[in-house]
Amino acid sequence: MARGKIQIKRIENQTNRQVTYSKRRNGLFKKAHELTVLCDAKVSIIMISSTQKIHEYISPTTTTKHLFDLYQKAVGVDLWISNYEKMQDHLRKLKDINKNLRREIRQRMGESLNDLNYDQIVNLVEDVDDSLRKIRERKYKVISNQIETSKKKLRNVEEIHRKILVEFDARQEDPHYGLVDNEGDYNSVLGFPNGGPRIIALRMPSNHHPNLHSGGGSDLTTFALLE
Repeated sequence: MARGKIQIKRIENQTNRQVTYSKRRNGLFKKAHELTVLCDAKVSIIMISSTQKIHEYISPTTTTKHLFDLYQKAVGVDLWISNYEKMQDHLRKLKDINKNLRREIRQRMGESLNDLNYDQIVNLVEDVDDSLRKIRERKYKVISNQIETSKKKLRNVEEIHRKILVEFDARQEDPHYGLVDNEGDYNSVLGFPNGGPRIIALRMPSNHHPNLHSGGGSDLTTFALLE
């Protein structure tokens, strides 16, 4: 059965267009490889699809740069001259920018002012004043943050100091503060670490041991604990 001719025009369906591109690309690369092997030709193909994907084929016996060099030699043109001129022009612009920046730095340092007219000097003074204002604002902000941090640290230290004073005053009023509670028959046990001797401190009610108070002694009694 004879194969019908395909009308050469843009394929509107995106899926069909991509399938056709993939098939014909592979066929074209196959023909390029056959030319390379059968005819000892140097072939380079660069393709960019509608989705901006690049595909290329280069004969195994050469490189893309070598083919460009051969093309330039055969045609008698320089493909790189325009790109080189653009690079040189860009380099000149960068040098001018660098030169102007260096001159502005010297002028801000009070140098190279002889070539400036009145308006330029006024603008320079305004720029310097504006720069100084921004520097002061940043410095003041840093100092304010440091002051606020120092205030927080000071408040913490003052709170710790206040608690220490309260505890110290309580110990001055009651030597047994923190050792024996006043609300129970026995409420506090002191233990010594590392296997040392242990004692228990008991505050006994006065009605249990009246003789303890006859001589004005303390009602705090300690007993050694047996191991």
